[in-house]
Amino acid sequence: MKKLVVTKLSQNFREAVTLQQDSPVPLPGDGDLLVRNRFVGINASDINYSAGRYDASVKPPFDIGFEGVGDVVALGLSASADYTVGQAVAYVKAGSFAEYTVVPARQAVPLPSVKPEFLTLMVSGATAYLSLKELGDLSEGKKVLVTAAAGGTGQFAVQLAKKAKCHVIGTCSSDEKGGFLKSIGCDRTINYKTENVESVLRKDYPEGVDVVYESVGGKMFDLALNALAIKGRLIIIGFITGYQNPTGLQPIKAELLPAKLLKKSASIRGFFLNHYLSDYKMALQHLLKMYERGDLVCEVDFGDMSPEGKFTGLESVFRAVDYMYMGKNIGKIVVELPHSVNSKL
Repeated sequence: MKKLVVTKLSQNFREAVTLQQDSPVPLPGDGDLLVRNRFVGINASDINYSAGRYDASVKPPFDIGFEGVGDVVALGLSASADYTVGQAVAYVKAGSFAEYTVVPARQAVPLPSVKPEFLTLMVSGATAYLSLKELGDLSEGKKVLVTAAAGGTGQFAVQLAKKAKCHVIGTCSSDEKGGFLKSIGCDRTINYKTENVESVLRKDYPEGVDVVYESVGGKMFDLALNALAIKGRLIIIGFITGYQNPTGLQPIKAELLPAKLLKKSASIRGFFLNHYLSDYKMALQHLLKMYERGDLVCEVDFGDMSPEGKFTGLESVFRAVDYMYMGKNIGKIVVELPHSVNSKL
């Protein structure tokens, strides 16, 4: 089977990752499922993983890709108590950039069908739901600023804040993205390519914003920090502008941070999904129900508008990562893996 493998540690995905053509199909253990991946999700942190930033003890080669949706094609005896061959499942586990992935049954999420929309909820949706629920303290009338609002996770932060009856402001990089944000309920969009974010926030929100859902870092973090209201809360779920740097960081103006927080009784909280796994299944079930009721838009970007067209096959994962870092996507970037004849079990 084909799979992507990190063969050299680097934040440059093309340098770090190799497409292997003839790897053996892995065998499921007693409590495992063998999943044929049909859709895999692209995450900003894929290049953090390829750079070895999450676990310094892991040395190449190792598998990559965080999440997949597909069908069960084989399973262990214990796993057969809850699953059957042909069943649709989703999962979050390293190694999804492959035609087949072994997934422990307890980590799998049964689905009604194989749809790419379900993939948007696994990391991106769950991150927005849990971080806002645990750290956001949202309530009616609160002003919520979402940076990179039209991205994979931003789209959910916007919608969930609107469901909590908040006033939502979203930053984005094009009028097309602004149109999408309006369609999902965003009250005020700021195209940072044509508008000065700092000026807009100061003019339209002189008393500041109550909550910031921040995933950009660098200058955007500085702007968001300065825009906080009294008792405002800034939630950091990422800092994508820094990931391509050798250090993984973008400089921020942190010298005045203690004074700024004290002056406003404000707070900054970090959120990393892996630390909230005890609540993960609950969050996912909630989001799945919202989607099935029609209460949640799960926007998928297959790269149809990218120069070489739709992201199809593992070889297109490289293009999909580039597309994310060019800031072109609206919604969650997903790669489809067609079932090729020569990859049969």
